[in-house]
Amino acid sequence: MKIIRSRVVVSGIMGAAIIIATWGAASAAESQVYTAELHALNSDATGAKAVGDAKFAIDGDELTITVDAEGLPPNMMHLQHFHGFKDGKAASCPDSAADKNDDGLIDLIETEAYAGTTMVPFHNDPVSMEIPSDTYPKADSNGSYKYKKTLPLKDLQAAFAKTFGSDDLALDRRVVFIHGVPAETELPKSAASLGTIPAQITLPIACGTIKRLSNALKWGGGRNPPSPAFHRPYLRESACGVIASIARRADRGLTRSFRVY
Repeated sequence: MKIIRSRVVVSGIMGAAIIIATWGAASAAESQVYTAELHALNSDATGAKAVGDAKFAIDGDELTITVDAEGLPPNMMHLQHFHGFKDGKAASCPDSAADKNDDGLIDLIETEAYAGTTMVPFHNDPVSMEIPSDTYPKADSNGSYKYKKTLPLKDLQAAFAKTFGSDDLALDRRVVFIHGVPAETELPKSAASLGTIPAQITLPIACGTIKRLSNALKWGGGRNPPSPAFHRPYLRESACGVIASIARRADRGLTRSFRVY
Protein backbone atom coordinates (compact mmCIF):
# COMPACT_ATOMS: atom_id res chain seq x y z
CA MET A 1 0.00 0.00 0.00
CA LYS A 2 1.20 3.53 -0.86
CA ILE A 3 0.16 6.80 0.74
CA ILE A 4 0.17 9.72 -1.69
CA ARG A 5 0.32 13.19 -0.17
CA SER A 6 2.41 15.36 -2.51
CA ARG A 7 0.27 15.14 -5.62
CA VAL A 8 -2.53 17.18 -4.10
CA VAL A 9 -0.05 19.85 -3.09
CA VAL A 10 1.72 19.91 -6.45
CA SER A 11 -1.54 19.92 -8.40
CA GLY A 12 -2.90 22.78 -6.29
CA ILE A 13 0.25 24.83 -6.69
CA MET A 14 0.40 24.19 -10.44
CA GLY A 15 -3.24 25.18 -10.82
CA ALA A 16 -2.79 28.41 -8.92
CA ALA A 17 0.38 29.17 -10.86
CA ILE A 18 -1.49 28.71 -14.14
CA ILE A 19 -4.19 31.10 -12.93
CA ILE A 20 -1.57 33.70 -12.00
CA ALA A 21 0.16 33.39 -15.37
CA THR A 22 -3.15 33.68 -17.20
CA TRP A 23 -4.22 36.76 -15.27
CA GLY A 24 -0.82 38.36 -15.69
CA ALA A 25 -0.72 37.83 -19.45
CA ALA A 26 -4.31 38.98 -19.89
CA SER A 27 -3.73 42.12 -17.84
CA ALA A 28 -0.58 43.07 -19.76
CA ALA A 29 -2.10 42.35 -23.16
CA GLU A 30 -5.59 43.71 -22.61
CA SER A 31 -5.61 46.93 -20.65
CA GLN A 32 -3.58 49.96 -19.73
CA VAL A 33 -5.12 53.21 -18.52
CA TYR A 34 -3.58 56.67 -18.52
CA THR A 35 -5.25 59.83 -17.22
CA ALA A 36 -4.58 63.56 -17.12
CA GLU A 37 -6.27 66.08 -14.86
CA LEU A 38 -6.62 69.30 -16.82
CA HIS A 39 -6.01 72.65 -15.16
CA ALA A 40 -6.63 76.17 -16.45
CA LEU A 41 -4.06 78.26 -18.30
CA ASN A 42 -4.37 81.89 -19.36
CA SER A 43 -7.59 82.40 -17.41
CA ASP A 44 -7.30 86.16 -17.69
CA ALA A 45 -7.63 85.90 -21.46
CA THR A 46 -10.42 83.32 -21.47
CA GLY A 47 -12.49 84.88 -18.73
CA ALA A 48 -13.12 81.38 -17.37
CA LYS A 49 -11.20 78.55 -15.78
CA ALA A 50 -11.10 75.53 -18.05
CA VAL A 51 -10.85 72.20 -16.23
CA GLY A 52 -11.42 68.57 -17.12
CA ASP A 53 -10.08 65.04 -17.45
CA ALA A 54 -8.46 63.16 -20.29
CA LYS A 55 -8.25 59.38 -20.38
CA PHE A 56 -6.36 56.96 -22.64
CA ALA A 57 -7.51 53.35 -22.33
CA ILE A 58 -5.63 50.63 -24.21
CA ASP A 59 -7.62 47.41 -24.53
CA GLY A 60 -5.88 44.86 -26.74
CA ASP A 61 -5.29 46.62 -30.06
CA GLU A 62 -7.72 49.44 -29.38
CA LEU A 63 -7.01 52.85 -27.92
CA THR A 64 -9.93 54.88 -26.61
CA ILE A 65 -9.32 58.57 -26.03
CA THR A 66 -11.83 60.51 -23.95
CA VAL A 67 -11.79 64.15 -22.91
CA ASP A 68 -14.39 65.66 -20.58
CA ALA A 69 -13.94 69.43 -20.30
CA GLU A 70 -15.86 72.37 -18.86
CA GLY A 71 -15.32 76.04 -18.13
CA LEU A 72 -14.29 76.65 -21.76
CA PRO A 73 -15.18 79.61 -23.93
CA PRO A 74 -18.63 78.50 -25.16
CA ASN A 75 -20.03 77.91 -28.65
CA MET A 76 -16.70 77.42 -30.37
CA MET A 77 -14.38 74.67 -31.52
CA HIS A 78 -11.31 73.90 -29.40
CA LEU A 79 -8.11 72.28 -30.62
CA GLN A 80 -6.86 69.49 -28.35
CA HIS A 81 -3.77 67.30 -28.60
CA PHE A 82 -1.06 65.62 -26.64
CA HIS A 83 2.33 67.30 -26.82
CA GLY A 84 5.77 65.90 -26.11
CA PHE A 85 9.43 65.71 -27.00
CA LYS A 86 10.66 63.60 -29.91
CA ASP A 87 13.56 62.26 -27.81
CA GLY A 88 11.16 60.90 -25.18
CA LYS A 89 12.04 63.44 -22.50
CA ALA A 90 9.23 63.92 -20.01
CA ALA A 91 6.98 66.86 -20.87
CA SER A 92 5.34 69.10 -18.29
CA CYS A 93 2.72 71.80 -18.16
CA PRO A 94 4.19 75.32 -18.22
CA ASP A 95 4.03 77.58 -15.19
CA SER A 96 4.15 81.36 -14.99
CA ALA A 97 7.90 81.31 -15.64
CA ALA A 98 7.15 80.26 -19.22
CA ASP A 99 5.95 83.78 -20.00
CA LYS A 100 9.33 84.89 -21.28
CA ASN A 101 8.14 88.11 -22.89
CA ASP A 102 6.15 89.22 -19.82
CA ASP A 103 2.98 89.93 -21.78
CA GLY A 104 0.78 88.14 -19.24
CA LEU A 105 0.14 85.14 -21.48
CA ILE A 106 1.72 81.74 -22.02
CA ASP A 107 1.39 81.38 -25.77
CA LEU A 108 1.87 78.19 -27.78
CA ILE A 109 5.49 78.92 -28.64
CA GLU A 110 6.35 79.56 -25.00
CA THR A 111 5.05 76.10 -24.06
CA GLU A 112 7.60 74.31 -26.24
CA ALA A 113 10.46 74.44 -23.73
CA TYR A 114 8.24 72.62 -21.23
CA ALA A 115 5.96 70.46 -23.32
CA GLY A 116 7.69 69.93 -26.66
CA THR A 117 5.78 69.87 -29.92
CA THR A 118 2.20 69.08 -30.91
CA MET A 119 1.98 65.35 -31.57
CA VAL A 120 -1.42 63.64 -31.78
CA PRO A 121 -4.67 65.53 -32.42
CA PHE A 122 -7.95 64.56 -30.80
CA HIS A 123 -10.50 65.08 -33.54
CA ASN A 124 -12.45 62.74 -35.84
CA ASP A 125 -9.29 61.10 -37.22
CA PRO A 126 -6.29 61.11 -34.86
CA VAL A 127 -4.50 58.52 -37.04
CA SER A 128 -4.25 61.11 -39.82
CA MET A 129 -1.87 63.10 -37.56
CA GLU A 130 -3.24 66.19 -39.31
CA ILE A 131 -3.23 69.11 -36.90
CA PRO A 132 -5.38 71.56 -38.93
CA SER A 133 -8.95 70.23 -38.92
CA ASP A 134 -12.51 71.44 -38.51
CA THR A 135 -13.56 68.28 -36.64
CA TYR A 136 -12.27 69.15 -33.17
CA PRO A 137 -14.98 69.20 -30.48
CA LYS A 138 -17.14 72.27 -30.03
CA ALA A 139 -18.03 73.56 -26.58
CA ASP A 140 -21.72 73.96 -25.96
CA SER A 141 -23.44 77.08 -24.61
CA ASN A 142 -22.30 76.11 -21.11
CA GLY A 143 -18.65 75.85 -22.16
CA SER A 144 -18.50 72.06 -21.94
CA TYR A 145 -17.87 69.13 -24.26
CA LYS A 146 -17.29 65.41 -24.13
CA TYR A 147 -15.00 63.79 -26.69
CA LYS A 148 -14.56 60.06 -27.25
CA LYS A 149 -12.75 58.24 -30.03
CA THR A 150 -11.74 54.58 -30.33
CA LEU A 151 -9.09 53.70 -32.90
CA PRO A 152 -6.72 50.85 -33.82
CA LEU A 153 -3.61 51.25 -31.67
CA LYS A 154 -1.32 49.78 -34.33
CA ASP A 155 -2.54 52.30 -36.90
CA LEU A 156 -1.78 55.22 -34.60
CA GLN A 157 1.62 53.77 -33.71
CA ALA A 158 2.48 53.40 -37.40
CA ALA A 159 1.42 56.97 -38.14
CA PHE A 160 3.31 58.22 -35.08
CA ALA A 161 6.47 56.37 -36.21
CA LYS A 162 6.19 57.89 -39.68
CA THR A 163 6.02 61.38 -38.21
CA PHE A 164 8.38 61.14 -35.22
CA GLY A 165 10.64 58.17 -36.00
CA SER A 166 9.38 55.84 -33.25
CA ASP A 167 6.13 53.98 -32.64
CA ASP A 168 6.38 54.49 -28.87
CA LEU A 169 3.56 56.84 -27.89
CA ALA A 170 5.14 57.10 -24.40
CA LEU A 171 1.89 58.47 -23.03
CA ASP A 172 3.24 58.84 -19.50
CA ARG A 173 5.80 61.35 -20.81
CA ARG A 174 3.28 63.60 -22.57
CA VAL A 175 0.88 66.39 -21.67
CA VAL A 176 -2.59 67.25 -22.95
CA PHE A 177 -3.48 70.77 -24.09
CA ILE A 178 -6.82 72.35 -24.95
CA HIS A 179 -6.56 75.53 -27.01
CA GLY A 180 -8.62 78.43 -28.19
CA VAL A 181 -10.41 81.67 -27.28
CA PRO A 182 -12.98 83.59 -29.34
CA ALA A 183 -11.67 85.32 -32.44
CA GLU A 184 -12.67 88.71 -31.07
CA THR A 185 -10.53 88.26 -27.94
CA GLU A 186 -7.91 91.00 -27.74
CA LEU A 187 -4.46 89.54 -27.19
CA PRO A 188 -1.10 91.32 -26.98
CA LYS A 189 0.67 91.62 -30.32
CA SER A 190 3.50 89.64 -28.72
CA ALA A 191 1.27 86.54 -28.39
CA ALA A 192 2.91 84.07 -30.78
CA SER A 193 1.38 81.25 -32.80
CA LEU A 194 2.29 78.88 -35.63
CA GLY A 195 2.78 80.51 -39.01
CA THR A 196 -0.20 82.61 -39.96
CA ILE A 197 -2.63 80.87 -37.58
CA PRO A 198 -4.16 83.49 -35.26
CA ALA A 199 -2.98 83.25 -31.65
CA GLN A 200 -6.63 83.11 -30.54
CA ILE A 201 -6.89 79.63 -32.08
CA THR A 202 -3.72 78.17 -30.56
CA LEU A 203 -3.65 79.89 -27.17
CA PRO A 204 -3.46 77.14 -24.49
CA ILE A 205 -6.37 77.32 -22.03
CA ALA A 206 -5.92 74.00 -20.18
CA CYS A 207 -3.11 71.53 -19.60
CA GLY A 208 -2.63 68.23 -17.79
CA THR A 209 0.24 65.78 -17.35
CA ILE A 210 -0.58 62.23 -18.44
CA LYS A 211 0.01 59.58 -15.79
CA ARG A 212 -0.37 55.83 -15.94
CA LEU A 213 -2.68 54.13 -13.46
CA SER A 214 -0.74 51.22 -12.00
CA ASN A 215 -3.76 49.50 -10.42
CA ALA A 216 -7.30 50.02 -9.24
CA LEU A 217 -6.44 50.87 -5.62
CA LYS A 218 -4.32 53.81 -6.72
CA TRP A 219 -7.29 55.43 -8.48
CA GLY A 220 -7.61 58.90 -7.00
CA GLY A 221 -11.09 59.85 -8.14
CA GLY A 222 -12.18 62.03 -11.04
CA ARG A 223 -14.72 61.36 -13.74
CA ASN A 224 -13.20 58.25 -15.29
CA PRO A 225 -12.84 55.07 -13.18
CA PRO A 226 -10.17 52.53 -14.16
CA SER A 227 -10.79 49.49 -16.32
CA PRO A 228 -11.94 46.31 -14.51
CA ALA A 229 -8.70 44.74 -15.71
CA PHE A 230 -6.91 46.70 -13.01
CA HIS A 231 -8.45 44.43 -10.39
CA ARG A 232 -6.35 41.56 -11.71
CA PRO A 233 -3.23 42.35 -9.65
CA TYR A 234 -5.30 41.81 -6.52
CA LEU A 235 -6.74 38.59 -7.87
CA ARG A 236 -3.17 37.47 -8.47
CA GLU A 237 -2.37 38.28 -4.85
CA SER A 238 -5.32 36.11 -3.83
CA ALA A 239 -3.97 33.26 -5.94
CA CYS A 240 -0.60 33.65 -4.25
CA GLY A 241 -2.45 33.32 -0.96
CA VAL A 242 -3.92 30.03 -2.16
CA ILE A 243 -0.44 28.71 -2.91
CA ALA A 244 0.80 29.78 0.51
CA SER A 245 -2.19 28.12 2.18
CA ILE A 246 -1.58 24.86 0.34
CA ALA A 247 2.07 24.93 1.33
CA ARG A 248 1.20 25.54 4.98
CA ARG A 249 -1.22 22.67 4.98
CA ALA A 250 1.45 20.44 3.52
CA ASP A 251 3.85 21.44 6.29
CA ARG A 252 1.25 20.63 8.92
CA GLY A 253 0.51 17.24 7.40
CA LEU A 254 -3.06 18.25 6.64
CA THR A 255 -3.07 17.32 2.96
CA ARG A 256 -5.44 14.54 2.06
CA SER A 257 -3.90 11.05 1.97
CA PHE A 258 -4.94 8.44 -0.52
CA ARG A 259 -4.36 4.73 -0.11
CA VAL A 260 -3.35 3.01 -3.36
CA TYR A 261 -3.37 -0.80 -3.44
